[in-house]
Amino acid sequence: MGSQWKALSDDNRRGILLLLKNRNMTPTQIAEHFIFTLPALSCHLRILKDANLITEKKEGKNRFYSIDSKGALDMIGFFEDMYNFKLNSLKEYVENKERKKKWAEEVFSVHSTNG
Repeated sequence: MGSQWKALSDDNRRGILLLLKNRNMTPTQIAEHFIFTLPALSCHLRILKDANLITEKKEGKNRFYSIDSKGALDMIGFFEDMYNFKLNSLKEYVENKERKKKWAEEVFSVHSTNG
């Protein structure tokens, strides 16, 4: 299996994925949206397929490419984990800040009424 991150590092491959998000397409249909040759497109498709980001289905003489939902879900899971951690950290930070603020208000209000 190739690296999903490496496969996504190329603008053209990201563009191919964006095309495939709406429908299955043949290489010829995909190529209509780019200025590179069919052999170059074949290379991009192989990299995306090796990274489990797209699937290939042969129907008669045609090959149809589509998004590999499992590979895409793996990447989505990574970002959910990463951002969930950051959101949890932010929540903890805000809650701690609020606790400190309330504590300071209590301490200083006690001192000002006693003084």
